[in-house]
Amino acid sequence: MPENTDFYNLIPLEQLNEEQWEALCDRCGLCCYRKCITGHGKNEKTHFTRIACDLLDLNTGRCTDYENRFKKQKECTHLTKKNAGMFNWLPETCAYRLRHENKPLPEWHPLVSGRPESLYEAGIMIKNGVHECEVNEEDWEEYEI
Repeated sequence: MPENTDFYNLIPLEQLNEEQWEALCDRCGLCCYRKCITGHGKNEKTHFTRIACDLLDLNTGRCTDYENRFKKQKECTHLTKKNAGMFNWLPETCAYRLRHENKPLPEWHPLVSGRPESLYEAGIMIKNGVHECEVNEEDWEEYEI
């Protein structure tokens, strides 16, 4: 973790170094759950599911092969400082989305609380998640949350 843990309030998102960028992630894993998007424009709606990428550890919210995720999962999104604002499907609690929108991080975020377990205590992670390989695509609607 970066020495100055208050960097997220002091440094604009696009000026974060790699270590700060990675530390901004709270490790909730919500971005690794599959979504269905319906409609267009003002009528566009994101439907979140309990279906996780097969690489996601459902207990820790961490990728089991972070270094090779883009090779193994073609749908894995490469979130960067330049494109963070393009992904309106990111959870409203996502630190990258919040910082892009110039909003504060929630009290439970490990950078704010100083405690990694505060994420779990706040109930942010999805319960009863299943891996994508365990669900037929035609049954995804049954897993919407």
